[in-house]
Order: sequence, then C-alpha cells, then structure tokens
Amino acid sequence: MIQENLEKIKATLPKNVTLVAVSKTKPVEDLQEAYNAGQRVFGENKIQEMVDKFDVLPKDIQWHMIGHLQSNKVKYMAHFVDLIHGVDKLKTLKVINKEAKKHNRIINCLLQAKIAEEVSKFGLSFANIESILQSDDFAVLENVNIAGFMGMATFTSDENQLNKEFSSLKKFFDKQKEEINLPNCNLKTLSMGMSGDYPLAVKKGSTMVRVGSAIFGNRNYY
Repeated sequence: MIQENLEKIKATLPKNVTLVAVSKTKPVEDLQEAYNAGQRVFGENKIQEMVDKFDVLPKDIQWHMIGHLQSNKVKYMAHFVDLIHGVDKLKTLKVINKEAKKHNRIINCLLQAKIAEEVSKFGLSFANIESILQSDDFAVLENVNIAGFMGMATFTSDENQLNKEFSSLKKFFDKQKEEINLPNCNLKTLSMGMSGDYPLAVKKGSTMVRVGSAIFGNRNYY
C-alpha cells in the first residue's frame, strides 16, 4: 500500500512541491518500502529515532527533523541532517551553527511562524522573525542557512480559517524574499500543509508538504 499511496499523493503535487514522508514511529521496513518506491525525503520528530534509522538506511536519503527541537540534542544529528523544520529561537540557531561548524557543514533551517490560533502550537510572530533576521547575532552565523519558513495551521475543517492562515504566511514569505539580502538566508522553501490540509496549502503557495498517515497508515504511538 505504501507505494500506491505515494504514487497517489505525488500525482496531485506540482513539480515544485517537495513531499516529506513523515516516518516517525514507523519501522525501518516501511521506510525501505517507501525508498524502493522512489521516496528520498523523510521527516522524523525524535532525534534518536532518526539517528538509528540513518545508521541502517541508504545514505542518499535526505533527513528532515520536524519535531520541536531540544538544543542539547542537535549534536547527534549535526553530521547528516538535511533540513531542520520548526526553529523558533535565535538561541537554537546559535547551537545549530556551533554543531554544524564542528562538521564543516552549513545546516539548512526553517523558521517556524505561528499562524494557528491554537495555544499549543509553537512558533514565532512575524515581527520576531524579522527581528531575528535583522539582528547582528544572526548575521555572524556562518554555518546555518535559513532556507525558508514553516507554519502549522489550526487543526480545523474550516477552510476559510485555513485559507487565512496559509495566505498570511505566503504573503509574509514573499515580502521577506524581496527585502532580505543576506548570505545565510536564502528563502526558497515555504513548508505548509500536512495529511489533512496539504491540497489547500499547495493552492496557497506551499512548496513543501509533510505527509505521514496518508502514506504509511495510522501511527502507532509508543
């Protein structure tokens, strides 16, 4: 079913949209099946689980860290992680920069904007994002690259609400793209949309969607 699910989803996505297969809690066999079907980008939300999978799976996989980040664990993935979603503190960027430097790498990151009305969602206000990108502290970070922004919409079936949230982030993304000219900030990625709302997110300009259950089936939490 995994191959079939992947083909179905990919058929609905424009060429410029990256599909991140959210493989958290899924066994290595499932990821291998998705890999055999041509999937190369996987998203995990626990660093230790991602490290374990990285060790045994093919090395051309791009690993995305999509969970809320604990700074003290960045060192375990700094040598291989391709993109870190959901960075919501300058302090975290400094840690990522320090660990990337040790491996002579530049690590791509997405700043997480808070677009949902739910209190439980993490993220920075648009004003906070601007102040980070304009700060002297950020300017000296040579081993990180802000590749774009990420936003998680409210968990709702109200399309007007989702439209409003996705549109606000797209508008902000476009504005920053025009105004920012920094060596460590190259805004190309707008990550919006998950299994339940990605078709709408794509319509609103998302270039990266994170889909788990629609590929792998329902998740078993442990």
